Amino acid sequence: MADTSQIKEHMNVIGADGVHLGTVDHVEGDRIKLTKSDSPATKDGQGAKHHYIPAGLVAEVEGDTLRLSATAQNAQDMFEEAE
Repeated sequence: MADTSQIKEHMNVIGADGVHLGTVDHVEGDRIKLTKSDSPATKDGQGAKHHYIPAGLVAEVEGDTLRLSATAQNAQDMFEEAE
């Protein structure tokens, strides 16, 4: 796992497959909160929501990009929604 102190607001989050997953809002403990702007409206028509991914998925931080050790789809399957 990469050093989470290197993770900054507005970094692009991409999966191990190179697919864009989201944008960092900030780090909360051992989770990374993603911005709502990359989140689609829910099936029930409600607005976009913040999502969290485990910081343990971070493979490396390079420039303004955060690369995960999991594919974007696998990471999305692990999303936790903000209350």
